[in-house]
Amino acid sequence: MWSGDDLYFMKLALEAAEQADREDEVPIGAVLVLDGKLVARGYNCPIGHHDPSAHAEIMALRSACDWLKNYRMTGATLYVTLEPCLMCFGALVHARVERVIYGAPDPKVGVSQWGELIERANLNHRFVVEGGLLEAECREMLQIFFRRRRG
Repeated sequence: MWSGDDLYFMKLALEAAEQADREDEVPIGAVLVLDGKLVARGYNCPIGHHDPSAHAEIMALRSACDWLKNYRMTGATLYVTLEPCLMCFGALVHARVERVIYGAPDPKVGVSQWGELIERANLNHRFVVEGGLLEAECREMLQIFFRRRRG
């Protein structure tokens, strides 16, 4: 089901999540790929940036938009270690991303929790969402972080 490229890019997203962990942020990482090439990386940093929107997906989109000088990411794939939230989903719709691949599901605020609402929404763009790539590794990184944080 997963290609070698999918595995490679999710491993890069995990590396970005490790950077968030080093900065004592929830370890979530994302990479944006266009035409098979890495365009941008992002990691979760709302605490350090004093910005509730500084999720890994948003940071990767901001970096890609700045580098490409375009706010549209038509044809791009975003790899992210945790299922995107509704805020990130909205940004990905506006960016016209083609595909989102995530590692671990987020049963609290992940987009799959909003499925019926999203299906009924009159969106001007839809993208493919696939989950479970390197799920165990992505989940374990989060679990270790929260165990450490809780003492």
